[in-house]
Amino acid sequence: MKSLIIAFCLALMGGTVTAQGLYMPRNVKQAYQKGTRSLDGRPGKNYWQNFARYNITITATPPNRTIRGTEQITYINNSPDTLRSLVFKLILNSHKPGAVRQSPASADYLTSGIHIDKYTEGPNDKIWRDAGNATQRQVSLTQPLLPRDSIKLSFEWHYDVSVESGREGVLDSTTFFLAYFYPRVAVMDDYYGWDRTTFTEAQEFYNDFNDYTLTVNVPKDYLVWATGDLQNAAEVLQPTYAKRLSESLRTDSIIHVATLADLATKNVTTQQPVNSWKWKANYVPDIALCISNQYVWDASSVVVDKKTNRRSSVQAAFLDNAKDFHEMVGFGRHALDWFSNNTPGVPYPYPKTTIVQGFADMEYPMMVNDGSTNDLNFSRFVAEHEIAHTWFPFYMGINETRYGFMDEGWVTAFEYLISQADLGNDQAMKNFQLFRVRSWIKDPSAEQDLPIITPANVLSGAAMGNNEYGKAALGYLALKELLGDADFKKSLLEFMARWHGKHPTPWDMFYSFNNASGKDLNWFWSNWFFSNNYIDLAIQNVAMTPTLCTISIQNIGGYVAPTDVIVTFTDGTSQTVHQTPAIWQANQRLAVVKIPVKKKVASIRLDGGIFMDADEQNNVWKGNTGRPARP
Repeated sequence: MKSLIIAFCLALMGGTVTAQGLYMPRNVKQAYQKGTRSLDGRPGKNYWQNFARYNITITATPPNRTIRGTEQITYINNSPDTLRSLVFKLILNSHKPGAVRQSPASADYLTSGIHIDKYTEGPNDKIWRDAGNATQRQVSLTQPLLPRDSIKLSFEWHYDVSVESGREGVLDSTTFFLAYFYPRVAVMDDYYGWDRTTFTEAQEFYNDFNDYTLTVNVPKDYLVWATGDLQNAAEVLQPTYAKRLSESLRTDSIIHVATLADLATKNVTTQQPVNSWKWKANYVPDIALCISNQYVWDASSVVVDKKTNRRSSVQAAFLDNAKDFHEMVGFGRHALDWFSNNTPGVPYPYPKTTIVQGFADMEYPMMVNDGSTNDLNFSRFVAEHEIAHTWFPFYMGINETRYGFMDEGWVTAFEYLISQADLGNDQAMKNFQLFRVRSWIKDPSAEQDLPIITPANVLSGAAMGNNEYGKAALGYLALKELLGDADFKKSLLEFMARWHGKHPTPWDMFYSFNNASGKDLNWFWSNWFFSNNYIDLAIQNVAMTPTLCTISIQNIGGYVAPTDVIVTFTDGTSQTVHQTPAIWQANQRLAVVKIPVKKKVASIRLDGGIFMDADEQNNVWKGNTGRPARP
C-alpha cells in the first residue's frame, strides 16, 4: 500500500517513481485518505476549517491591573462532524501557581489566572466549571452543533495582568501589553481533531482565522494600539493628533503622532472620563493590544504592493528615552518593503504593523512586542524577525505548537536573507553562525540531533529551539541552493498561494514543493527533516593530474549540505568552486568533485559558511603530504 501511495503521489507530480517515501503519522495519513489533503500538495477536495466571529469589549483602568471583558462569539462548524462539545483555550491560566510550564516562574509572574464570570450558550446561561490550572477546557453542548450550522456563545471574564511581563503583562505601572487575553474556541482540524495541547510557555500557538471587532475602554489620556484598523480615531483623539495619524497613512515620512511634550499637555485624547477605542480585523488568527499614557507614538507608511500602490501603516509605541525605538518606524518600513518584494515576495497582507517597546521579542498579527537595546543593528534584526512572522505563521495558519519549524525555521531563513541586504554577506554569515548554528553544531549531545519533524510539543530546551530555528532554516536555505533561486521562489510562492488562510501540515509543504518544482525532493526532505543527521564533511581523498583535481568528500554527519571547495595553488592564488546539495543526490555519503586546474595545487579546504561543520580538522588536504590533514 505504501508503495502505491508513493507512486500515485509522484505520478501526480509528473516525477520519477522512487522507493524513498516520507514517514507520515497515522492521523495525517487518514486526512489524505479522507480527501481533505492531496498528495500533490494542494488542499483536498474535502478540505474544511472552522471559523468564528468575535465581538470583544475590555475595560482597563491602570494602574489597577484587573482587566474585565465581555465577548460574543458566533462559531461556525464547517466540518462534516456533529459537535457535541467545544474545547476552549484559556491561555492566561498559564500564570496560575501549579500550572504546567517548562521553566520556573517568579512570584511576579504568577496570578490567579482567568476567571469566567458568566458563560452563555445560545440564549441560555450555563454553569461554568473552573478549569483549575489547565489552559484548555472541554464543554458539553446542550444541543449538538450540526455540520454547516453555527452557535452563539458569550463570556464575561476578568483577570489580573502579571507584574512580570513576558509575551504579555505589565510593561510599566501604566503601560500594559495584552495578548491571549480572551477565552477562545480551540482549533478543530481534519487530522488532530480538537487541539487539546497544554500551553507550557515554551511552545507557541495554533489558531483559526476569525473576524474580530474589539472595543477597548480606557481612561482619558490613554493611547491604545491594537491588531486591526482603528475605526474611530476622530472620537478618541483630539483633531491635531487624528490628523497626524491620518497623514501618516499616506506618506513615506515619519510623523510624530504624539511626542513626549504632547503627552505632557494631557490633551492628546478626547477629554471624557472613558474613551472607547474601536478596532476591526477580518480573517486573522489572533489579536493583541497595548495601552499606555506614557508611550510616545511615531507612524509612517510604505507601499507594500507596487502593482496596486497599496500602502501599509508602520507605527511604533515606546518610551521616549528608548533611542533605538526612535528608528523603529524606519526599520519597520524597510522590513515590510523588503519582505514584500524579495523573499517571500508576497505583499504584506495587513493594513498596518505596530512595534511596541516591551520585553518579549514576540510577534502577533499586526503587532510586535520587542525589547529595547543599545545596538541599532540588533534592534533592527529582532524587529525584522518578528515582522517576518506575518507570513509564517499568520498568513499561513501554521500549527506552531507541534510544527514550529514551519514558522520559526522559515522566518530564520528570511532573517538571514534580509541581513545579507542590510549588513552584507560576510557580517550576515557571522551573525547567523553565532546566533543560529554554533550552539547546535558544536554540541554533540543526543537531543541536538533529534529529527526536525519531531512534534515540538514533546520537546524542550535546545532540542526544541534548534529544531525550530537554526536547523530548519539551514534546511530551507539548502533547498534554495538545490533548486536555484528561480525555482525555489516559484515553489515557495505556489505553496503560499495554496495554503494561505488555511492550516498546512509539513507534508502539505513537502508535497507542494515537490509538485511546484516538478522534482521528487523526498530524498532531500527525508535527509534534512526526518533524520538524526548533522553537518560534518571530510576530505577523504584527492587525486591529481596536471589538468584535473578529483576530490572525494565523505559525508560523516549525513546532512546534504552545500560547501565551498577552496583550492589554493603553489603560487599563492586560490579558486573557490561552490557545490550545492545536488552533489549528494546520487550518494548521500560520498561525493566526487572534479575541478579542472592549470597550476600545481598546494592545498584544498572545505568551507560551508553558514553550514558550519562539526569537525573542521578533516576539511583540509595538504598537497605536500598527499593526504588529508587528518583522515
